[in-house]
Amino acid sequence: MNWVRAVASDFGGNPPSPRSGHTAVNVGKSMVVIFGGLVERRFINDVVVYDTENKLWFTPECTGSSSDGQVGPPSRAFHVAVAIECNMFVFGGRQGGKRLGDFWMLDTDSWQWSELTSYGDLPSPRDFAAASAIGNRKIVMYGGWDGKKWLSDVHVLDTISLEWTELSISGSLPAPRCGHTATMVEKRLLIFGGRGGGGPIMGDLWALKGLIEEENETPGWTQLKLPGQSPSPRCGHTVTSGGHYLLLFGGHGTGGWLSRYDIYHNECIVLDRVSVQWKRLSSGSDPPPARAYHSMSSVGQRYLLFGGFDGKSTFGDIWWLAPEDDPILKRVSNSPRSNPRHNKTAALSSKGEQEREESPLLELQRNMEISIPATLARVNVVDELQDEELLELASSMSTGVPDEAAIKALKEHWRKSMSSSICLRELGPLLRVYQRLIIRHYQDNGNSWGQTHPFFHLRDANQLRLDDVSRLLEEFKRLLPE
Repeated sequence: MNWVRAVASDFGGNPPSPRSGHTAVNVGKSMVVIFGGLVERRFINDVVVYDTENKLWFTPECTGSSSDGQVGPPSRAFHVAVAIECNMFVFGGRQGGKRLGDFWMLDTDSWQWSELTSYGDLPSPRDFAAASAIGNRKIVMYGGWDGKKWLSDVHVLDTISLEWTELSISGSLPAPRCGHTATMVEKRLLIFGGRGGGGPIMGDLWALKGLIEEENETPGWTQLKLPGQSPSPRCGHTVTSGGHYLLLFGGHGTGGWLSRYDIYHNECIVLDRVSVQWKRLSSGSDPPPARAYHSMSSVGQRYLLFGGFDGKSTFGDIWWLAPEDDPILKRVSNSPRSNPRHNKTAALSSKGEQEREESPLLELQRNMEISIPATLARVNVVDELQDEELLELASSMSTGVPDEAAIKALKEHWRKSMSSSICLRELGPLLRVYQRLIIRHYQDNGNSWGQTHPFFHLRDANQLRLDDVSRLLEEFKRLLPE
């Protein structure tokens, strides 16, 4: 599988505006319906549809009024949306500081909204819950945040009778949480991750049985501990079904060695339903910028990534994740490479795609005609004088001197430092300087290079653990010329 950023020629019509906290559901075999979201503290309630057969974005003219006279549901984000046949059901979410508990249905044949009056064990207003379809009639929803506490209740909705049932479950239970995912896989509901009571971000995987009436099973949770490279704890991620895989992408967690700092992810991890294990998805191209509260939809053999938030910017970019033989990937191999830095302002605009500079290792491989492992060749380390974070740090520590001299002084500072004195803001620049030293070492030593250098493959210093910092500093000092 490979990533490629979508361009205007990939489809017609007007793509959705930037947002996060929206929903995107597959309706039938030919539509992805996007609803709501948040951008710049503004909650929205528009509907934008991608017609997968005609490769066309369009905004349907919806009908159906709410109690205040506006068409469709009030604006919201962090709600749940589930498709059952031609209908999209929407529950809850947030508008400003208010948690919502209203329930809506959009008929995609007529594009008519209806506010539904349901009965039974009604779920309380909440946001950041997760839900999934059970067959072609029922919906199961788990957890969320009601503004005061994290929730762990399980509600099942019959979309024909509009009756909610809260399941009574005994035995081991997952911790209450929000911002998790819930995915129905055959007869079980799988939930992963989320933020829990007291604020910790989790990376546990649970399976719920007893949702299929015909099975006559007593509802019960089982924690699954699968082999392989399991995802790190996170919330705001997506899990998308595709073939015999579940594809997990993005999300945010607490990172590195200082847990109060959020980090955002952009790696793909698959749960292989055949071998029943986690696997890191190897992609031969640069991934999209890290993000959370995006949407990821299955479109044929491709996946469609849209929107999200990285702690600073709201994204409006669209990306394809496509198999190796997909014709859309040909333009990646044929396209020139230029700017290595991602301009987040462009994520909120309609500017063209910014492509990345060729990896120094790929250039090295071409010039020296030596073999470099593919996993290392994909690492992209910018030149020192283009490393804005390094230049800013060096300038702040050595004011009034040229950039080269400031960087030299910073390296000397690191040579004399103990790991306990390294500040958090120094880790990213230190990691990249170390990676550049490895490349220089490769140039000087050719095939005598040892492929065991730790941390070379890391894209982000937030992937470092506390006990990694000391070793990183030692390796840096070992490689730094006298």
